[in-house]
Amino acid sequence: MKLGRIVGTVVSTRKDPSLASLKLLIVEHVGPDLKSEGAYVIAVDSVGAGVGEVVLTASGSSARLTAQTRDKPVDAVIMGIVDNFDIDGRSVKLA
Repeated sequence: MKLGRIVGTVVSTRKDPSLASLKLLIVEHVGPDLKSEGAYVIAVDSVGAGVGEVVLTASGSSARLTAQTRDKPVDAVIMGIVDNFDIDGRSVKLA
């Protein structure tokens, strides 16, 4: 799993039929300090995330294990919206 921030959306009117009705979002990978790591991924949204939110993503075969992505040609999925996390004795609250 990786932390990321939603920075945009993708609209694709022509795609594999199994991807119809799936929302595609651009996720910028961030570190625990919430600063950009300089990498991006396009991920299927399985939780109703929106631009600006910090999310958890999974990639590879794990991305095909949600109810929305099972047996679909997906390499990344947003599977959680982060409310807060604790690291090195400090709590980071996002919501």
